[in-house]
Amino acid sequence: MTVRTHTRDVTFHRPFSIKGLDGVLPPGTYTVETEEELLEQLSFTAYRRVAASIRVPTGGNSYQVFRVDPTDLALAEEQEGAERVR
Repeated sequence: MTVRTHTRDVTFHRPFSIKGLDGVLPPGTYTVETEEELLEQLSFTAYRRVAASIRVPTGGNSYQVFRVDPTDLALAEEQEGAERVR
């Protein structure tokens, strides 16, 4: 199984929540990692999102990483009008 990981920064302009995380997160820029696996049985190259994580700052240069469902993360980005920084 071939897995690839994408890292990007996402800016939320309003407080937001993601299913699976307690509470509401403040606006800001968060680093998000998405893992995708290659679908090998197809006649063309395609990947499926299988995992995602978001880094939540805890103060100073520290942060905590939370695993979230990739679909729930995409929904939060869409609902809050988040911008993908990179």
